[in-house]
Amino acid sequence: MEGQREQIPLLTPYKMGNFQLSHRIVLAPMTRFRSYNSFPQSHAILYYSQRTTNGGFLIAEATVISRAAQGFKDTPGIWSKEHIDAWKPVVEAVHAKGGVFFCQLWHPGRASVQSFESNIGHPPVSSTDRPCSPFIDTDTGQVLLEYSPPRRLTPEEIILIVNDFRVAARNAMEAGKTQLEVTENSHFLSFKIKSGKMYTGFDGVEIHGANGYLIDQFLKDQVNDRSDEYGGSLENRCKFAFKVVEIVANEIGADRVGIRLSPFSNHMDAGDSDPEALGLYMAKSLNKYGILYCHMIESRAEATEDETDQWSDSLVPMKQAFNGTFIAAGGYVRENGNDAIAQERADLIGYGRLFLANPDLPKRFELDAPVNKYRRDTFYIGDPVVGYTDYPFLNDDQR
Repeated sequence: MEGQREQIPLLTPYKMGNFQLSHRIVLAPMTRFRSYNSFPQSHAILYYSQRTTNGGFLIAEATVISRAAQGFKDTPGIWSKEHIDAWKPVVEAVHAKGGVFFCQLWHPGRASVQSFESNIGHPPVSSTDRPCSPFIDTDTGQVLLEYSPPRRLTPEEIILIVNDFRVAARNAMEAGKTQLEVTENSHFLSFKIKSGKMYTGFDGVEIHGANGYLIDQFLKDQVNDRSDEYGGSLENRCKFAFKVVEIVANEIGADRVGIRLSPFSNHMDAGDSDPEALGLYMAKSLNKYGILYCHMIESRAEATEDETDQWSDSLVPMKQAFNGTFIAAGGYVRENGNDAIAQERADLIGYGRLFLANPDLPKRFELDAPVNKYRRDTFYIGDPVVGYTDYPFLNDDQR
């Protein structure tokens, strides 16, 4: 079996900074809307543990950096001691199985639904005061979400949000100092406090600079209409992102920091007139800060599911420009993921929906076994089991 693993590029080991990974398959961050009132629940322990392998790398779902940034219901936070405590058993469950676990730090900016909890009456903030278009179901034409008109951030407020990222990063590193022993079968976990090894918190953080959320709203010239030091030129539009990277790296160490970017994406109306230039400038400039990895989303992520065989080399210049670990994501399957690793177009491959539907994805890739199909209508329903922890593992006779 080990000989078979060595022939599969995705299953070869990789040293990511100080982290020794056993394979190249990464659990990509995916918003799940199961953290009731902003706190991770016990079902998150099972969800992440199911997808953990010894030496595997997981990135947690987008996690809100401050109360004011809570733009969606039931997304997790990391801004308070109570959030740190809520994340601890989740982090411990992943560590107990030998996984490497990063927390994705998120501010949605204008892509917010400000109709609940403490944010009622307070508009979301952004690089602009122009609102985001409603989220529409492309199959039915039904408006699913209406986004509130945003307020343009002042330079002084930008610095305060940069500091919120710093505090959230520090909190993430604290989220895991309990001592936990985990017993698992495919769908159930039991826990007990144990003596011995003391785990740290999250192993690091990923700054969410993609998908039309706040940092991306500054990066993209189709959203950023500012005329101050944070707008206009490419260099100015990237300043906010670099301030966040710098302060987080100084707080927890650059060797524990990654960033996710989507230069080709038009998600949440956040497109750019020259995405290649934006992606390349970011990749080159990030070297100054010495961060651990850059996580880029392929241009084909904007394509339909029927077009996923049209692979591109859009990220190759960014990969060549960046000195650290380069993670590629966006519509990958087993075959083209192996090709990307073998051809050195990426160091690691992020899998989202495929990993969601197949909690034992590395094993399935190893055996070239059939994969479960994901159920799109259960992605965001908030159920603690359905579409979350109920996807089947391989049968015993397939292992």
